[in-house]
Amino acid sequence: MNEITNTIQQIIKHLFDIEVGIQLSRPDAQFGDYATNIAMQLTKKVGKNPREIAELIADKLRETDIFTEVTIAGPGFINLRVSAKSLAKSLDDNWSENYGGNGDGESKTAVVEYPSANMAKPFSVGHLRSGNQGWAVKRLLETTGWKVITDNHLGDYGTPFGIWVAGYLKFSDDEALARDGVYELGRVYVQTKKALKEEKERGESGLADLAQEWLIKLEQGDATAKMYSEKFNKISLEHIHDIMNRLKIPTDYELGEAFFAPMGKEIAAKLVENGVAVKNDDNSIIVSLDEYGFDVPMLIQKSNGTALYATNDLATLYYREENWHPDKVVYCVGSEQQFYFTQLFAMAEKIGIKTELYHLWFGAIDQINDDGTRGKMSSRKGVVSLEELLDTAEAKAREVVKSGDISDDDIKKISLGAIKFSDFAADRRTNILFDWNSIFALTGFSGPYIQYAAVRVNKILNDNTVVDYDENYDFESEKSVILKLLQYPEVVRTAARDLEPHKVAMFLYELAKELNRYYENTPVAIGDVTEIEKQARLNLLQKVSQIFINGLDLLGIEVPSKM
Repeated sequence: MNEITNTIQQIIKHLFDIEVGIQLSRPDAQFGDYATNIAMQLTKKVGKNPREIAELIADKLRETDIFTEVTIAGPGFINLRVSAKSLAKSLDDNWSENYGGNGDGESKTAVVEYPSANMAKPFSVGHLRSGNQGWAVKRLLETTGWKVITDNHLGDYGTPFGIWVAGYLKFSDDEALARDGVYELGRVYVQTKKALKEEKERGESGLADLAQEWLIKLEQGDATAKMYSEKFNKISLEHIHDIMNRLKIPTDYELGEAFFAPMGKEIAAKLVENGVAVKNDDNSIIVSLDEYGFDVPMLIQKSNGTALYATNDLATLYYREENWHPDKVVYCVGSEQQFYFTQLFAMAEKIGIKTELYHLWFGAIDQINDDGTRGKMSSRKGVVSLEELLDTAEAKAREVVKSGDISDDDIKKISLGAIKFSDFAADRRTNILFDWNSIFALTGFSGPYIQYAAVRVNKILNDNTVVDYDENYDFESEKSVILKLLQYPEVVRTAARDLEPHKVAMFLYELAKELNRYYENTPVAIGDVTEIEKQARLNLLQKVSQIFINGLDLLGIEVPSKM
């Protein structure tokens, strides 16, 4: 494709003395292999009608030895057809084990924050998308040359801590905690929140005051408060690490809110001294964002002196910029936090943070309710614990496979592939529908469908000896597959540029479909096939296999050995 675009650019420079960027598209196969509407884009600059411009460009293109056919359609679309043999050579010339990777982000550093789990709560389905999308963005940036630092920004501080301690003392004990661990802490939190709501409705505040007292004690370094914090954190981290290991989404750091809170309060005080922030009469501290269109200021410290999310995020901004010097920070957090992050980024600009800040937001996970309607997945409707979901997925994978010789390791790869791939079924900004039947379908847009295509390719390769192929082979039967493989580098480039992993998922699905069409019409290694055909086709399948491996890896999915 680079050769084609360069050739068109040179012709336009020669004809009109204009330098332009060229975009190629894939038309319907009956019209050609590639198409460009550059003639229509040049109309105003050149002062001719697009059809006339297209004719001039087409005449020059026909003089080259690249194209087998150059035609014009409509008002000025130029359709191009290339020989399969030259396409295969182009693929060979550009091939490497890291095919699709590039150096767009060379010498740049990004921080990607995920899954940012809350302490003392069971890992919920709500954190699934943060982990999946965050990991995929990390891999996309890495494969395009970025240095990536990952941070699990733990929710281990603030008001929830006081709620847990007050609730634990009122509704639980050591025996229940030892038995049920993080699930007991989760139960306590839900029960305490309910009790706080009922208390407020009665016009009382005893439990709320107790929760606030424990938060203040923790900020003041009280030994008992620190003991509870460490106790709850130990139980929580064991659970969080277990789930992250199962999802295979480790991070480099786990700098939670407790790490940043003291630093945040110091920064808030300095901002007051510098006149950037204002301390109110009640001792709370705010940053006005009127100039950014926000009527409500950013509260960065409560009146009682305790920290909030904004206090900790303020410190996080400074810490990352001063210690990691990133060019970009990506926050993988759901759509419900869009306003908060817009406000936070405005404050960051006001206080002088130079790093590009990006909120990688995503929609909710929906499921089909018993009445057939679609709604957000919740504990009232069945699976909501991520641990339970992973266990259920492994059980479903065993049902789908229905073979006794599939290893436990492959079962885990299939189940995780099904769950993860469903996250990339569409643009991340849309809600996704979690349906057990569709995510394990072997004939549709699913992880197992792609994995099965990869396993099938690998089986063919494993059953045959692959040697160099005859360069005289014409590759006409393989042309559609080659054209698809040639798209991969641009897919990776745009997915990394736009932070949209679903583009890779869609490409892999289209490649699997193209491969199935190819198998229907073309014998690869058995039947009526010559040795020259066999080796050429096996060599191409080696490239297909590598792209399946590389592409799925960008989504955090592995290829099983069997299915």
